[in-house]
Amino acid sequence: QVQLVESGGGLVQPGGSLRLSCAASGRLFSINPVDWYRQAPGKQRELVAGITSSGNTNYVDSVKGRFTISRDNAKNTVYLQMNSLRPEDTAVYYCRLRLPVGGFWGQGTQVTVSS
Repeated sequence: QVQLVESGGGLVQPGGSLRLSCAASGRLFSINPVDWYRQAPGKQRELVAGITSSGNTNYVDSVKGRFTISRDNAKNTVYLQMNSLRPEDTAVYYCRLRLPVGGFWGQGTQVTVSS
């Protein structure tokens, strides 16, 4: 069993920054890809960024150049650095450990961008 715990969310003004963390238990974490998703009220959950075990990354177009995903396998942790935040980035952010079949989700952390 794998447990994922997100942290780092909060209230920030437009243009501000936050760094989210996703900490995991178990040995599966460091050898599999990890993704960050978000879900805004009334909207479907969307993939924001992903990182493979070797560090290759991908981003949705709306966050390219503003968000950076990284991982520290020694700490079993994946990060999402979010800069130049916009009100439309407001959502609950989830991390997901992607396995060959299925995966595991964290409980989510709220990010609110508002003045």
